[in-house]
Amino acid sequence: MAALQWSEALVLDAPVMDRTHEEFVVLLSEVEDAQDDQLLARWSGLIDHTDAHFSREDQWMQATGFSSANCHSVQHKVVLQAMRDGLGAGQRGDLAFVREMARQLGAWFVHHAQTMDAGLALHLRSVGLDMDTGEIARPDALPVEPLKGCGSAACSTVAEESAAAVV
Repeated sequence: MAALQWSEALVLDAPVMDRTHEEFVVLLSEVEDAQDDQLLARWSGLIDHTDAHFSREDQWMQATGFSSANCHSVQHKVVLQAMRDGLGAGQRGDLAFVREMARQLGAWFVHHAQTMDAGLALHLRSVGLDMDTGEIARPDALPVEPLKGCGSAACSTVAEESAAAVV
């Protein structure tokens, strides 16, 4: 049984984001439960989903005034690259490395969702972003200057180190 299970603790009151996060949890669970002959296919599927997931969040941040260099986007890049590196290790036969990455990814995800994504969801609600269409209902609420950081207290050197620890 997978270590990470979908729960109310992960709900951010942002339906599109919540659905994407629930899909991530399900796919991660499938990786953790995969037999060796299915592990890399499941891991690749998780990478594809995560790439689209992170890209969408990054687009929302760009559209609503987050700095292009904020630590939230940086975490996305670092974690996605680590996942791709894990796939390479798995393709070289190190399935134990992929399994350990999946375990660590679950712990990272909970922290990321409850801090950075929660801050982002709050910001997106404050500007009235429709996550399905990308329309902003309250453009007057957009920040004048791009927001630095990630919109949560988790945006610090510790958060950067947390992302790097997944590697």
